[in-house]
Amino acid sequence: MQIVDFISAKKAKDIVVLDLGKISGLCDYFIICSAESDRQVKAIYEEVAKRCKKSGIRISHAENDESGKWVLVDFFDIILHIFVEEARKFYNLEYLWSESRKIKLKK
Repeated sequence: MQIVDFISAKKAKDIVVLDLGKISGLCDYFIICSAESDRQVKAIYEEVAKRCKKSGIRISHAENDESGKWVLVDFFDIILHIFVEEARKFYNLEYLWSESRKIKLKK
């Protein structure tokens, strides 16, 4: 997945891809990653936006919480969540969507 490559370029940590296709009409995949700070959350998002524009990948919309600890990027069939570690633990999307299949990523 290109988006995984984009977030990896900015040193996103603990990247997880969940296949929601059979259990949700919301989207097909969640990509979840962690950043070490709110500044890194922003840097990862900016890298994704820049590379998507160059690659012709359309972003439907993006939103963040007021603290900058979480950014959601909607690609229609994929939703990217960029969290600082404490926000990721608080929202615990992997647990909420534990019925989904986890996609193995190439290292």
